[in-house]
Amino acid sequence: MAIKSLLKLILMTIISLSLWGICLLQSAASMGCWSPLDAMKAYMHTLQLCKDYYSEEEGAARSSKLVEPECMEYISALAAGNQARSMLDIESGGMSPSILALAAAARQTGGRLVCVRHEQAHLEALRRQIESLDLADVVECKRGEPLESIRQLESVDFAVVDHRLEHCRELVSAIDVNPRGSVVVVNNLFQGRRAAASYGQLVKERAVAKSVVLPFGEGMEVTRIGRTGKRGYRGGRRATRKFVVYYEDGNVAI
Repeated sequence: MAIKSLLKLILMTIISLSLWGICLLQSAASMGCWSPLDAMKAYMHTLQLCKDYYSEEEGAARSSKLVEPECMEYISALAAGNQARSMLDIESGGMSPSILALAAAARQTGGRLVCVRHEQAHLEALRRQIESLDLADVVECKRGEPLESIRQLESVDFAVVDHRLEHCRELVSAIDVNPRGSVVVVNNLFQGRRAAASYGQLVKERAVAKSVVLPFGEGMEVTRIGRTGKRGYRGGRRATRKFVVYYEDGNVAI
């Protein structure tokens, strides 16, 4: 019963995420067609990666428990569903749930995740953990000042930035987004003494942006950056939306 309940929860989550992604973050000028199948596969892969990681860190007792969805599985599904290929993770410390989520998305889309760390010790620990989870083919670890490292990257499809980092606003503003559209996630909004400003407002002067704050984890703001008009039009016509349903027997309904 527990497994059936989990699968039902995952299915409902993917459906909700698909509708939310289409209605809020998708547009005719987006990175590509929304793929609920890629979103679901990345979601499931993230659950498995989290189970493998925590079993390695905390022992077999944790690995024998049923893995429940938390917050970063949504990010993995959103990145993979949007067909993101160039991904960026900016935070401190070693391995994190956001890295596992984006690595799963990168594996699904054939993309690559760049993780930037300032401290050499954190970088070395992260590399060891990446190798132990067999993610070295999709994750690249770089050492350097976060702001300078961001400026060296071009056309980022999907980025996750930790709100607790110093100069977080400058980091978000410095991201070179994909001209076809990008998604920037600022997580841990509700942590720390510093007030959480709307990071979506930072990019509205240079591009069209839509933001939403979600109560996932410690709070996250998801911002869609693109060239689409405010009403979701392109060339004077409203973008059409198609909902695709996959059945167990392989049939597809549109």
